[in-house]
Amino acid sequence: MSYRTVSWNKLSRSLQDSRPAIPAGMLGARALVQLGARTRPLVVAGRYDRAAIMAAACKAATGIQERCGVSRAEAMSSALKATWQVAKAAHRAAAH
Repeated sequence: MSYRTVSWNKLSRSLQDSRPAIPAGMLGARALVQLGARTRPLVVAGRYDRAAIMAAACKAATGIQERCGVSRAEAMSSALKATWQVAKAAHRAAAH
């Protein structure tokens, strides 16, 4: 009868490696969007201002692209995710 040994270090490392990585510039994108949201709110009268959200995402995408050197598509993806996170937080804050 053969026995298998489990290396908990290898198992732990493989689990850490399989986690999805935070996209490049995502953390910085939220800060860029929050600064931009001060001049043009993302939520007006309890509704999302989609034009403001898209404008903020485009502005943040340019900053991400310059800082991280990623493609426009990757930068825009990170910027839109960050912008919607900020917009949803503003929407929840306005509701209370």
